[in-house]
Amino acid sequence: MNNVSSRIRRGLLKIADIDFVRTAIEEEADLMAFKEKPSLQVITGVFLISISFVLGWPAVAALGVVAIQLDEPLIAVIGGPLVYGLSHLVFLAGMYFSGARYSLIFFRWLSRVFVEKLLSWVPSQSQG
Repeated sequence: MNNVSSRIRRGLLKIADIDFVRTAIEEEADLMAFKEKPSLQVITGVFLISISFVLGWPAVAALGVVAIQLDEPLIAVIGGPLVYGLSHLVFLAGMYFSGARYSLIFFRWLSRVFVEKLLSWVPSQSQG
């Protein structure tokens, strides 16, 4: 068991040594940027992302129900992929408007918290 925890710890230390994770830990990355008031562009992006979720599987399912009700399978066969593809385009537009800034802030924080938590659960070699 000691060998397994040693391997896990070495693996976690390798992850913690990745530049992105290491700088997040060193700079104590946090979520303070989310306290700032978002711009209209960011709000538009988040709105588009939300709409893309409605256009995804719920719209495809609704087209399937309509196709069954009208006994017209082409509605689902053609409309389903078109609506689903449109949902991807709307999602990408939302991501473009929102920008990568908030995603980067969130993932830096998540990386720091995740690695620190995992390292705290694995006993160090001096304890073994």
